[in-house]
Amino acid sequence: MKKTVVVYGSSTGTCESIANTIADKLGTEAINVADMTADTIADNDVLLLGTSTWGAGELQDDWYDGIDVLKEADLEGKTVAIFGCGDAESYPDTFCGAMGEIYNAVCDKATVVGGVSTDGYTFDDSEAVQNGQFVGLALDDVNESDKTEARIDAWIASLPLE
Repeated sequence: MKKTVVVYGSSTGTCESIANTIADKLGTEAINVADMTADTIADNDVLLLGTSTWGAGELQDDWYDGIDVLKEADLEGKTVAIFGCGDAESYPDTFCGAMGEIYNAVCDKATVVGGVSTDGYTFDDSEAVQNGQFVGLALDDVNESDKTEARIDAWIASLPLE
């Protein structure tokens, strides 16, 4: 497997838990985005970047500085996959929208993989939808926790990690 790190921003622990699940399945580490540096990026070939979505589709707070680190880093030759947590029942108009902000920060600088079809999701709108699919793995662990494990497994299987 290519050298991979899972980076997450989490306020309530949900995204952290999902990041740790992904990291455990891959046998790699999960780190808080507050601890991500240019060296973290340079030392890894694949970056799995996760955020929860807040308010009207906003990033988790720690990601604002994380976006700056990504924008300043050399992402040439890097592969990025994005995952996000949201609440489609309470926030159907901004479901997992924060993934879109991470995507916009890296899409011109790295190879972004791991898009997921919107089929099987119930929501009205999301900044994380491009060309009819999510820019990464969207999870609603609040209302659809029964689907989380299968969605993670299918997403990981789709990633070019070898």
